[in-house]
Amino acid sequence: MERAELSERLAARRPRTRSYRPVVVCERDPLRFQAAFAAGVAGAGLVFLADPAWGAAERAQFRALVERAPDRPAPERGWLCIPTGGSSGILKLARHDGETLAAAVGGFSRHFDCPLVSACGMLPLHHVSGLMGWLRAALTGGSFVSARWSDVECGMLPAVPEGDAFVSVVPTQLQRLLARARTRAWLRRFRAVFVGGGPAWPQLLDDAARANVPLSLTYGMTETAAMVTALLPEAFAAGSRSCGRPLPHVRVRTRRDGTVTVAGESLFRGYYPAWVRRRAPWVTQDAGFFDPSGALHIEGRRDSLIISGGEKIDPLQVESVLRATGEFADIAVLGVPDSEWGAAVVACYPMGEVSPDWGKVRRRLRRELAAYRRPKRYVGVANWPRNAQGKLNRAILLRLAQEQSALGRSVPA
Repeated sequence: MERAELSERLAARRPRTRSYRPVVVCERDPLRFQAAFAAGVAGAGLVFLADPAWGAAERAQFRALVERAPDRPAPERGWLCIPTGGSSGILKLARHDGETLAAAVGGFSRHFDCPLVSACGMLPLHHVSGLMGWLRAALTGGSFVSARWSDVECGMLPAVPEGDAFVSVVPTQLQRLLARARTRAWLRRFRAVFVGGGPAWPQLLDDAARANVPLSLTYGMTETAAMVTALLPEAFAAGSRSCGRPLPHVRVRTRRDGTVTVAGESLFRGYYPAWVRRRAPWVTQDAGFFDPSGALHIEGRRDSLIISGGEKIDPLQVESVLRATGEFADIAVLGVPDSEWGAAVVACYPMGEVSPDWGKVRRRLRRELAAYRRPKRYVGVANWPRNAQGKLNRAILLRLAQEQSALGRSVPA
């Protein structure tokens, strides 16, 4: 799908003079986002999506990337730049376009045998999962209903669109929706409830199955225009806990060491400002395997990223902000398993004679980092496990963090 056709599908008017300047879409309100996005597509410049909740560090990284945008027409390939943590957690902009987005929508429709897709959007539209929920409806002629998570959590439930309707949630949202009979009944009205963005714990999945929620576990990322595998709800009801089979528009494979690779028409065009004509499969940082039925199982990440509440967090970035406070002799940020968030961001520090000024620490973090990147707990460690060569034993720290948190000896954020 060329850019002009995508613009028409989004009901955007072509400007008389097509602007070549880059367009930054940074809106919390879904209707304002949709209008700004459609206008950006109708122009001729690069379109950049931004998260309104970013802290100073993320905004600075984003500005440095956008300032490289050329003052000339954007190419037909790779003109849409979607923020992601990539494989490192540092802010990157994955390049997409009408062709990659349309391929992802087409593959979704064929996988679920659903030519007309409707959706309820609770995830932010600057995030690839929220964006693709809207675009599936827009490009197939379905209905799209926006809903604020804070309203849904309070019981203000939007109407479920007629026909085959879908909704995406992260594990924490699913847990809270399952807590009430009314919201459980609401979830059952969807063709499928997608769960992605982080590992869902077994108890949560069992609770969803007992509630007869049509769950669909998925695997995908910004670089692939969202999901590349999806478990059909009937397979989930039958007991499968895999991420499902690959969608028809992609080729998902695993290497001998378990590394997951993805190839296909929805694959991104590189990280802006680079541009690649990708032919070889993209190598992810995830490890997994296929079962005899052809369904993918993800075993974990091969790098150090923390995924908390569906968000990618680079522990080194959080550590650098904490070090800058001057309140810690040393610091280590870990992802501690958590029943609500999948992984909770926990900061460990060596206990000394002087306690950190927690007010100063929190003020600095509020200024520098988005809320989901900030530690939820701080754990003081008496015997700091760093050897003579300077290597920190994070396995020991993780065990200590879990023990101290369980005993209530950590400092809450």
